[in-house]
This record gives sequence, structure tokens and C-alpha cells, in this order.
Amino acid sequence: MRIAILNMVSFGSTGKIMFQSAKTANEKDHETRTYSTVPYSRIKKKKKERIENHYYWGSFFENCLHYYAGSTLGRNGCFSCFATLRLIHDLKKFNPDIIHLHNLHSFCINFPMLFKYIRKNNIRVIWTLHDCWTFTGQCPHFDMIGCEKWKSECHHCPQISSYPKSRIDNSRKMYLLKKKWFTGINDMTLVTPSKWLADLVKQSFMKDYPVKVVNNGIDLSVFNPMHSDFRSKYNCDSKVILLGVAFGWGIRKGLDVFIELARRLDDNYRIVLVGTDDIVDKQLPENIISIHMTQNQKELAEIYSAADLFVNPTREENYPTVNMEALACGTPVLTFNTGGSPEIPDESCGSVVERDDIDALEKEIVRICSQRPYSQDACLNRAKYFDMYDRFNEYVELYER
Repeated sequence: MRIAILNMVSFGSTGKIMFQSAKTANEKDHETRTYSTVPYSRIKKKKKERIENHYYWGSFFENCLHYYAGSTLGRNGCFSCFATLRLIHDLKKFNPDIIHLHNLHSFCINFPMLFKYIRKNNIRVIWTLHDCWTFTGQCPHFDMIGCEKWKSECHHCPQISSYPKSRIDNSRKMYLLKKKWFTGINDMTLVTPSKWLADLVKQSFMKDYPVKVVNNGIDLSVFNPMHSDFRSKYNCDSKVILLGVAFGWGIRKGLDVFIELARRLDDNYRIVLVGTDDIVDKQLPENIISIHMTQNQKELAEIYSAADLFVNPTREENYPTVNMEALACGTPVLTFNTGGSPEIPDESCGSVVERDDIDALEKEIVRICSQRPYSQDACLNRAKYFDMYDRFNEYVELYER
């Protein structure tokens, strides 16, 4: 079986999923070819690596044109014609039985051309949705603002300036175009990492497609309990460490919640935030430890292992990898009831409070850190479910159905 796997980038979490699912399929005697472009904002900084059986579509010039035309006119997915033509030419040569799509909404592909090719050749499609962009007129997330226009027809988008930003509101037109492009495929299965997102899909214009939940996974050989000098290095030997990890701290990730917790909690607690930068540092009180970047995943695993509790006050989320990584290092998880985040810890290894209920969050922190109801063994037992190799085998089983 020949499987083409497309993602907008060859790096990051979705890039890893693309390559690992291809590798797992190859091990099962399937032939795969992966495809990606490099977003205009990073193409100068990151050279195109030579990867076996991988095709890069697009160019710096075409990505720039798509971004400026798409964001100016509010028409993301309507340009990159020459790049998409070359992509389709390579797909024709590979002649896939299945096309597996991932994230493609970063001004990098012409959707009418791609889906016309798919329809004309009656190719089976699997599309993993990593956010909600596919069935909205503009945004990848809408939880924070409580918008439900996507259930009927988007218009007057309140997030028009958010990623992927547009200079004019063309959300109604884009909603209708997506509905035209993405519906009516003869054989397409949608995959979501969380039950939460699967439930949303079933309320959208894509509700007629079968939906399968395949959770994200992590490398358990990397994320496991580790000893380190982290506590002594940061003078936290006698402190209760509350850990937060994110890349892109802001209100969506709950930065303000940690700042409020730092004000409320006594000196027995120490908050550690990983993934910060100089701009975030200016907002933090002195009793929050800020770590900009870890050197590697091993160092991150050491920080997870040193913490007493991982706190995730995210306000918009699909299926956060950081929750899984914390559990795999033996650290219990406390999260807001947001998206797929509460699906990760169960009653043996973590707790959930309602979004924005900081009083309840504070009480749970005190309860968990004083009573210690969640053992390391319970966390590690739950983490076994997140083995990435099991998740990639689920994709192969889906290919083979």
C-alpha cells in the first residue's frame, strides 16, 4: 500500500507525528512518502534538510505571496497555485492509495486544487485535525470567546486578527468555501487526538464523515522519572514545586493564573515556569522561577521529575503533550476543564477544576500537595497508555482497514 502523508512543516509535534507514522507504516511493509513546506516566517532560518522519501513543496517567494494575499484578502488556502501544481505532479508519480493530511492552514497550499485532484482520482483520505480550523471560517480555537457561529455559518469573526490573521473579515466566505472544499469526499476518515474535538466535529459541517480518536503519544524512553540537581540548583530543596510548561506563554496558556497563584500561595511553594522569554520575565513576580529554554528533552524530563505537581491552567487546548510528559515522569497533573486536557489524567493521578476557577485551583493545589493522594506508581501506570509507538500502530491499523 502506498501512503502519502502531508503536513505544513517538517518539524514540531505534527512533523514528528508525520515522520513516525510513516516509519511505522514502512516497518509494516507499506510504502510511504512524506510532504511538507516550510512557513514563510522560518524558511530563511531553517534549511531544507535532505530526508529520504520526503518532498518539499513551495518556496520562500510563493509562501510570502500566499501569506500577504491570503491575510490581506482573508482567503487562506486560495493561493500557492504553482506550488500545489508541483505537489500534485509528485503525488501523481507516487500514485498513493491513501493521502493522510495533517495541519495545512499556514498559507501554504491551494485547497481547491488539492481536493479536485483527490476527487478526480477517488483517493482515500485520512485527515488528522489538530485544532478546529478545518470547520470554522477563520480560527483554530474559539473556546475562550465562547463562539458558536461555526455550528451554522461563521460571520463577523471576533478573532480576525488572531492566527491565522486576516486584515479583513472574510470569515463567512471562507466558511462556505471550506464547506464546499471539504465535504462530499467519497472516502474520508477524520482523526482527532481527543474525544472533545471529535464531539465538535460531529456538530460541524463535517459531521457526515466517520471520526476516530487516536490520542497523541510521547516517547516513554525519554520521559520517565529522573534524578537531577534541579532542586538544589534553584534553592528549592524544602519547597513544594508547582510546574508549568508551555511554548508561547500568555493568557491562553494561563500565565496570569500562575501570577495570581504566586501572590496567593505562601513561601512553602515555588512556581517554576518553563518556556518563558524576556518579555514574559518582565511580567513575573520574583517568587516565580523562569526557565527560558531547556537544552534537550532529557533536561525537561528532569524538571518534570523534580516537581511535586504539574499545573496546567490552559484556557484553550486539544490534547496537551505536557500533561502526558509530566505523568510519564511520575508527577501528578492538575488542569482546567478545557478541551481534551482533562482526558489525560484519570482519578488515580490527577484532578480537574473548572476553567478560570482560581479559588478551586488553589484549594486543589493545597489538597494535593498536603495529602499526596496520587502516587508516582499511579502516574507511571497511566502514562503507559501514552506510548507513542502504540498510537502510531493505530494509524497503521487505520491505513489497513
